Amino acid sequence: MPEYCFYKKRNQTMALQKSDIKAATLLTRQGFEKQFEEVNAADEKSALSRFDDIRKEKRIDQHNFRAGAITMPLIGILTAIASLFFRKK
Repeated sequence: MPEYCFYKKRNQTMALQKSDIKAATLLTRQGFEKQFEEVNAADEKSALSRFDDIRKEKRIDQHNFRAGAITMPLIGILTAIASLFFRKK
């Protein structure tokens, strides 16, 4: 299976075989930026589908991290308050 890399410009994403240096140079001159992700896929369509899946998983991970970053301190504060009420005197 060939290895694909991705180039993005605004909302347009292109998948190129990693060995296609001429096309990569052309896209770069047109203002496309090379993306970090690289995948092995049977064809360009499958590569773009996998790229979308990777980006979707990344957005979900970021959302879950932010939700945990807010929730965990709140739980700590509520636990501290509850321990004040139930402390033996």
